[in-house]
Amino acid sequence: MEKDVDITKAVRQHSEMDEFFTGGFAIKGQKVIPEKANQEDSAAVAEAAKGLERIADEVRRCRECGLGSIRTNAVPGEGHPNARIMFVGEAPGADEDAQGRPFVGRAGKLLDKIIAACGLKRSDVFIGNILKCRPPENRDPRADEIISCFPYLQSQIEIINPEIIVALGAPASKTLLNTNKSIGQLRGQFHEYYAGLGRAPIKLMPTYHTAYLLRNYSPENRQRVWEDMKKVLAELGLEIPVRGKK
Repeated sequence: MEKDVDITKAVRQHSEMDEFFTGGFAIKGQKVIPEKANQEDSAAVAEAAKGLERIADEVRRCRECGLGSIRTNAVPGEGHPNARIMFVGEAPGADEDAQGRPFVGRAGKLLDKIIAACGLKRSDVFIGNILKCRPPENRDPRADEIISCFPYLQSQIEIINPEIIVALGAPASKTLLNTNKSIGQLRGQFHEYYAGLGRAPIKLMPTYHTAYLLRNYSPENRQRVWEDMKKVLAELGLEIPVRGKK
């Protein structure tokens, strides 16, 4: 009986979170255009796409750490080559390892809902991870694995040159910002990610990972994530969805 109650509670919580991030939001104003305002050259976008595909091919061939020999599929990342927003998580999970795509499991479906609540589509953004291969049993990435894999993500960031990076969870935030601060200390404010010498810093917003939201459901946690995303939209000058009839 207790197990049945727990299952019912989990279903209710999932339904409430689904409603919070997608139900009852209305977008006012013009349709969001994913391309950067100063980037309308289709040839440049095509060149960026080729660069990202070259990196993806390298990732699929990579055996720099032990994960390359035990994975089912590498997960290079996917999305718009000229995305204004780039989401970065920790590492692929079982569903991602099976499909070779980022954020396709339960946590990925919740991320899709958050993106939709922002008035965007998955194809408008770029989604990747610190690690491109799944660690066994979804354990935390090891330092040697991060050292081997992080350059791939750095190259993707340089090619895409997003206006904002949203770091999902503590491991991604700590790696990108080179800090030991907790996610509670980092989230809710913009930080700066430096993509390389001579390049302008990119604004970075740490927030809770969607897997954390699923494990630690509360109205407060989901509201914190939504507040973080509203700051991202405001920084980009995009319309912030409001409660109301669709």
